[in-house]
Amino acid sequence: MPAAKTSTGNKVSWRSIPPALLILVQGTEEYIAHRALEAIRREVRAAHPDAELTRLDASQYSGGELAMATSPSLFGENKLIEVSGLASMTDAFLAEALNYLPAPETDCIVVLHHSGGTRGKKLLDAVKTAGFPVVECLPLKKDSEKAEFVTQEFKAAGRRIEAPAVRSLVAAVGSQLSELAAACSQLISDSDGTITVDLIDKYYGGRVEATAFKVADAAVAGNAAVALSSLRHALATGVDPVPLVASLAMKVRAVAKVHGARGSSAVLATSLGMAPWQVDQARREAERWSEEGLAEAIRALALADAQVKGASRDPVYAVERAVTIIATAAGGR
Repeated sequence: MPAAKTSTGNKVSWRSIPPALLILVQGTEEYIAHRALEAIRREVRAAHPDAELTRLDASQYSGGELAMATSPSLFGENKLIEVSGLASMTDAFLAEALNYLPAPETDCIVVLHHSGGTRGKKLLDAVKTAGFPVVECLPLKKDSEKAEFVTQEFKAAGRRIEAPAVRSLVAAVGSQLSELAAACSQLISDSDGTITVDLIDKYYGGRVEATAFKVADAAVAGNAAVALSSLRHALATGVDPVPLVASLAMKVRAVAKVHGARGSSAVLATSLGMAPWQVDQARREAERWSEEGLAEAIRALALADAQVKGASRDPVYAVERAVTIIATAAGGR
């Protein structure tokens, strides 16, 4: 890696970290931090195959270790120093790291990993002010963020995945980012060509979330037969009515948000908190819906939600009735 700082505006994506003498990896999403650290190691080893790796723990730091690790080598080898535990750093590390920042060693790359919290804020601010790259490792909470993650995973591997398949994969395995990444890796290694919804269903169709979304997709499309068949299969395999109603509600809300809305998908996505592909899909589905049909579906969902959460002795009947009403209302245009 060249010996250089970055320019101002130093927040960078973990997928493209610029070369620098010092890099801060910061945030609570451990999986992204892990990927960022791996990416930096690969870049360093590609540029300097003989680079020496040293790991320090800032939470156990007693003094002098950073100076020793970064001191010039007799043989001029490049060095990679990874410092973990910054969220619990000792005062000694804080002081020595602050002293190191103004004049970092030119044959060393120092990577600081701070997993969150306020400890060491003075050092974090100093790193940012100095213009070194800051890799933000934030949790991906929205489905749109997870969908973008999946899309980029396949793009990086030179593979194509259909937009509906992205949604199905997120629905099936999107609760943990590490699981989602593992699913992407498995699909990339085990299949050829474009990733389709059918392929996702083959691998992950048994997941509760995927089954629930299959029911919701069919109901909102007005396909009562498929919706009820999928629903009965889901119930027979032990899926609880509560997530089924939640998936129906999510789908109907998306259609209601875009119904009659004007503007480009990108603009609407920003204002509605959706991904552009979600806006496009909801718009296609909204074409078969009338305002009266949406109102009827929303009322049915509100009733079903209360019933499956204890207001009825027969939650199965409640969700079946909601599916039937929604599928019927979908043709009301």
